[in-house]
Amino acid sequence: MSAILASVFIGLMALGAPIAFAMLIAGLAAVWMKPGMPALVVMQNLFSGLDSFPLLAIPFFILAAELMSGGALTDVLLKFAARLVGMRRGGLGHANILTLTFFSGISGSALADAAGPGAMLIKMMRKAGYNDAYAAALTASTAIVGPIIPPSIIMIVYALTDNSVTVTGLFLAGVLPGLLIAVALALVNHWVSVRRDYRSAPELLDPAPLLLLFWRALPALMLPAIILGGIHLGIFTPTEASAAAVLYALIVGRFVYGTLHFHMLPAILFRTALMTASILFIVATSAVFAWVLTVGQIPQQAASWIASMELSQAALLVAVNVLLLLVGIFIEPLPGVMIMVPILAPLADAAGLNPLHFAIVVIVNLTLGMVTPPVGGLLFVTSAVSGVKMGPMVREMAPMLAALFVVLVLLTFFPAISTWLPGLLGYRN
Repeated sequence: MSAILASVFIGLMALGAPIAFAMLIAGLAAVWMKPGMPALVVMQNLFSGLDSFPLLAIPFFILAAELMSGGALTDVLLKFAARLVGMRRGGLGHANILTLTFFSGISGSALADAAGPGAMLIKMMRKAGYNDAYAAALTASTAIVGPIIPPSIIMIVYALTDNSVTVTGLFLAGVLPGLLIAVALALVNHWVSVRRDYRSAPELLDPAPLLLLFWRALPALMLPAIILGGIHLGIFTPTEASAAAVLYALIVGRFVYGTLHFHMLPAILFRTALMTASILFIVATSAVFAWVLTVGQIPQQAASWIASMELSQAALLVAVNVLLLLVGIFIEPLPGVMIMVPILAPLADAAGLNPLHFAIVVIVNLTLGMVTPPVGGLLFVTSAVSGVKMGPMVREMAPMLAALFVVLVLLTFFPAISTWLPGLLGYRN
């Protein structure tokens, strides 16, 4: 059963089949070839994979981001970020990083960040004289902050996969790592800008006073604070927070910014439904794949094999990082979490690792795969919206990837980066 699952899955991936279909067909083939096991269990696991109340947060967070974008959020945040740091050396590069960091606190999706505000930022950097490939590479690299700073779709799925952590704990644990990534990329941008003499472009900046731009951006900036603050104060659960975010985004876009009109809602709802369907289909097929893995005793066998090696905590973390870096090259973060966490989380627990620390290492590691060739979903999206070819963009990413790997090393060996904020607020998992 396990051999059939692995061979069909790897074969379909090699043929370029979408990851969701590869997992579903591999699971169905493994069940079909198992004597006495009805194929109906595949449908049962498809349904049970989606039969979870916390998953309701996914469409609501996506809808909130779409409503805020329709309500001129991207333009407001971009003007504020550009006015705040745009006059410095490499200012529009810094504005790119700051804007996408702001937006990551709303969308929870790296692909949405790259395709939406990322496209606008690349155009501005191009007008200011930045190399096209560099602007695209910086945008793709910064967009990975989206799944790390809350709200995060990947964190919601992770919490459903590993019962030792909560959505709230993961949201809080992702704040400092996400900001650390943004700072690391800002240092790279400064270094590159000094070498290439990328200067500010005053004509592209909004002449309005900084305080006025901050006041305009404040309603948008408040959304992440409302989500985390409301959850921490016990006003609502993470799932209820997503619904509150939709209501807040609707009010802000329609009555504060005045740019969200009711005739825009059908298109917004359609985009939300399309993105939600694609994400939840991956979740459902991952549930089938994970169930077959469990029935085949693969997680238990892997755990026993690694446990027999008696690795220290540091050695285990290094081994997990190497494994996930290889897995992340070929598998997107969401199915990566669904497949790998049931195998790796028990090992981390047996080794005495803090579950929040381990979860952030796994999430950041798999997210790096989105900017790592040959799959790298963010690379393809950014290339499409910018018109930049993959080759030049990947070459420009070398210093950024180096900075991201340095951050991963820091997160691996300094658990406090992930655990300090949750611990400060009383969350141990």
